Amino acid sequence: MNGIFITDASGIFADNLTLDDKVVKGSKFYFGKIEKDFENINEEKYNLRCNKVLKYLVDKLDLSDFKKDEIGIVIGATNAGISEYEMTDNKYHAELGNPAEFLKWYLGTANIAMGVSTACTSGIKAFSTAVKLLENNICKAVIAGGVDTIAPLPTYGFHALEVLSCEKTNPFSKNRTGISLGEGGALFLLTKQNLHKNDIQILGIGETSDAYHAATPDPEAVQAQAAIQKALDDAKLSPDDIDYINLHGTGTVSNDLMEANAVYNIFKDKTPVSSTKPMTGHCLGAAASVETYICYEILKGERNLPIHIYDGEYDDTLPKINLVNQNTYQNPINICMCTSFGFGGTNAVVIIGKSGGN
Repeated sequence: MNGIFITDASGIFADNLTLDDKVVKGSKFYFGKIEKDFENINEEKYNLRCNKVLKYLVDKLDLSDFKKDEIGIVIGATNAGISEYEMTDNKYHAELGNPAEFLKWYLGTANIAMGVSTACTSGIKAFSTAVKLLENNICKAVIAGGVDTIAPLPTYGFHALEVLSCEKTNPFSKNRTGISLGEGGALFLLTKQNLHKNDIQILGIGETSDAYHAATPDPEAVQAQAAIQKALDDAKLSPDDIDYINLHGTGTVSNDLMEANAVYNIFKDKTPVSSTKPMTGHCLGAAASVETYICYEILKGERNLPIHIYDGEYDDTLPKINLVNQNTYQNPINICMCTSFGFGGTNAVVIIGKSGGN
């Protein structure tokens, strides 16, 4: 991939899971909830919790180097304002492109603004789309990222699929029972210019799709592994060049089987890996953006490698991967990978690194 740089970024998400009995009436589940009050938005069409999160995030970005007609917007989401729609019956609240349209309205930009909704891979797909906009000179800068907030409808859906865990999510444990949902968002300002000496670079992206099952990944991980390899090839890197992998790591039986196979087949047990969903919850359309932002913080020296939080009882039926623990020796981290796999067989992987790190 030709040089695409992250010149600024912001993120917000939970740092622990809390028990809640209001989202699913009559039942208690753990959620990664943002404990913050956000400002209302004066335009009713856009007055959604997801957009309040975006406003908080975009206000932290420095856009001063670019004109309004030079900035594009690509936002991944799966829920948008579905919770508000149930109360207001305002059709705009349910539109998946609403968050991107909101940012265009709020910032007054005069270039493309679009939504991406590909389940859990939405955040990396937003990167992929943004890269194409930059490479084809449609924009000089793109605000790319993802946002999702907790909503009853998808929560009930996961409950109906019997993958919503009553306990805190426990990825790669023999005792894992499913996911814990969360909310959050992250935005990245992407350009073809290395505006600052310490900008982080998008080195490679890999995308594949498979038709194994609508809601269950292929346990042999054929296309998941292909997405990882495509990202490595795009970045012109070998597996040994990757210093850390943030795993999709949902804590479901099927995801962890698939992902352990994909990671082990390429990296064996060498590369440190962890899932941060036991901290953030599964943020759905924002998950890949949130987890890429965690990698961004690591590369910036603002965060240590996240310890893989689980009960310590690894599922021995899975190939052994190198989960980060308190005793993991932390070599200098120059290049990180983030994996994401979603319903419908969508697979996406992004590699980011320090400028010149490859």
